[in-house]
Amino acid sequence: MGCSSWEARGSWRCGGARRSPPTTGSEPVRGYVLKKVGWSIGTLLFVVVFNFFLFRLLPGDPIGLYTRGRNMSPEQLIRLRQQLNRPIGEQFVEYLANPFASAINSTRFNRPVWEIIGERVWPTVLLVGTAVLVAAVAGVWLGIRSGWRRGSRFDRITTGTTNTLYAMPEFWVGMMLIMWLPFFPSGGINSVGVSGFFATAVDTAWHMVLPVTALAIVYLAEYTSIMRASLVDELRQDYLTLARAKGLREDLVRRRHAVPNALLPTMTLIFLNLGFVIGGAITVEYVFSWPGLGLLTAEALRGPDIPLLQAVFLLFSLGVIVFTLLADLLYAVLDPRVSTQ
Repeated sequence: MGCSSWEARGSWRCGGARRSPPTTGSEPVRGYVLKKVGWSIGTLLFVVVFNFFLFRLLPGDPIGLYTRGRNMSPEQLIRLRQQLNRPIGEQFVEYLANPFASAINSTRFNRPVWEIIGERVWPTVLLVGTAVLVAAVAGVWLGIRSGWRRGSRFDRITTGTTNTLYAMPEFWVGMMLIMWLPFFPSGGINSVGVSGFFATAVDTAWHMVLPVTALAIVYLAEYTSIMRASLVDELRQDYLTLARAKGLREDLVRRRHAVPNALLPTMTLIFLNLGFVIGGAITVEYVFSWPGLGLLTAEALRGPDIPLLQAVFLLFSLGVIVFTLLADLLYAVLDPRVSTQ
């Protein structure tokens, strides 16, 4: 007996029995995306509010904090005091309207804070982004080989080595590399007198060797450990036994079935680490005098440069929130089951 047409009450009649209307697969996905976006917006609003009040609750005279180590005329002090002594509600509304606009210049550089930050973003993205890419590629390869041959000599050596390297502080690794490899540049992003696009690119790559190695060594253990643990967990699944029973070779079982599913947690980790690319690596950039956001943060802390610290804190938080959201959305794309939970 055929089913009748859709009735007004929203059900299907088929053979006298009522059935629920079919649901589209896009509804759970839409709800999942909206939930994640909502959480991200809420987190960003909290960070903006927290960032505003945090630096205004510091003890002491705010004028002293803003003018420490600076020679300012009495007229400049009067204008600054008028600016800082405005009602807190008025300042808060102005800050919410545009958190990326600073009415007060950096006290250390005496320039707009976002202009200074804009100059330091690219060196940090270049340094930390390269380190994350190198560590991810090498770590995934090591994790796959170790997990597939768990308990082997290669697995024991790889696991022990990566865990030992992960326990080492980044700044200490950087200082050891400077001592052990003195023929590489130990500071800055370019040598004095270098000009031309090709020559500058080669010189920058030469300066990146030590700081990228210091960061990649620490990141390497994360990717190796997570990839190995994920692959070992996948090896216990029944679908791999079924794939072998169908006659598939071991390399095909690994490449087509085990590795794609085991990559999910690693892909999430990559996006989460990309969120920290914006924040940079403060200790490594400080050790190698790399002119990025990490070194800028250390310089602002020495002041303390309150306007610059407030802007840097907001940028770091925004980077983590955005890439965490992208990681959640990517995970739902790679594993549709996540959006239905």
